[in-house]
Amino acid sequence: MYGAGSVRIENRPDPRIQQPTDAVVRTVLSCVCGSDLWPYKSMPATDTGRPMGHEFLGVVEEVGSDLSGINAGDLVVAPFTYCDNTCDYCARGLHISCRQGGRYGIDGVDGGQGEAVRVPHADGTLVKLPVGADSSLLTLSDVMGTGHHGAVTAGVDHGDSVLVIGDGAVGLCAVLAARRLGAQQIILMGRHTDRTDLGRDFGATDVVAERGEEGVARVRDLTGGRGVEKVIEAVGTRQTLETALASVIDGGIISRLGVPQYEEGPLGPSTIMRNITLTGSRRPARAYIEELMPDVLDGTIAPGRVFDRSFSLDETPDAYQTMTDRHVLKALITF
Repeated sequence: MYGAGSVRIENRPDPRIQQPTDAVVRTVLSCVCGSDLWPYKSMPATDTGRPMGHEFLGVVEEVGSDLSGINAGDLVVAPFTYCDNTCDYCARGLHISCRQGGRYGIDGVDGGQGEAVRVPHADGTLVKLPVGADSSLLTLSDVMGTGHHGAVTAGVDHGDSVLVIGDGAVGLCAVLAARRLGAQQIILMGRHTDRTDLGRDFGATDVVAERGEEGVARVRDLTGGRGVEKVIEAVGTRQTLETALASVIDGGIISRLGVPQYEEGPLGPSTIMRNITLTGSRRPARAYIEELMPDVLDGTIAPGRVFDRSFSLDETPDAYQTMTDRHVLKALITF
């Protein structure tokens, strides 16, 4: 990416092992993330460009001398950040804060939207897959783990009423996760019919197309006037935070997944007096891959349905634009 609206396909040097803990992965499937669209809309122009992509699945081509769990020929999925999986943060399930970890596409590390990727700390990062490449397994790299993280941090449990705000890929995966964890009522707030229809397939019991005060009133109506016990906020605007606060019961929990587009919010005395828990964070995708994989493999969940169009690598610039224009929910890139 060379700036807002400028994504180019270029030939770059092939990745090589630089550290004994590295592996080189030949990409089979990748995708465009909703978070990739933020720089696509606002990144200042640059002469050097930035390698893009952080969700990928592929075959290991080469391994460093210190690797013991990953071998050449393994089919693997990579979480959206790399980690050693051994530090104190990783041991607590906070792989996103790994002391040796980092992000793809910066500090000399390749991006995931390319033919091959050098993966640092490959033993801790990569997870071997027992079957062939599949788009649902690719979602474990980020989007399904993100939706699951929202449900987990919101404390979703059997019999709960849950509001999911946002009908993007993360919101839809949060619906899947809430159903998987036993929520009884799942209200999906979104206004794109094709997406909310998929949300119903994923387990949403109700859909609310209204926003603001009208949306809150509709949620209250669907819950007998009381509101929901848990909210997963998957958009990140101040308005959606206000909607979450107005929709949750006293003593309820709100998990924020959407990257906040605000610096200040309505978090004063009234929130304290209502005993509302506000939580959520960047998702430690690596922590959830082994937990979610069995349900993907046996078909209990099929998060790969969020990919509604495939693009070749050469078509990746089009994938960015069609997602920006909301003609595509989530773009799959095939190699």
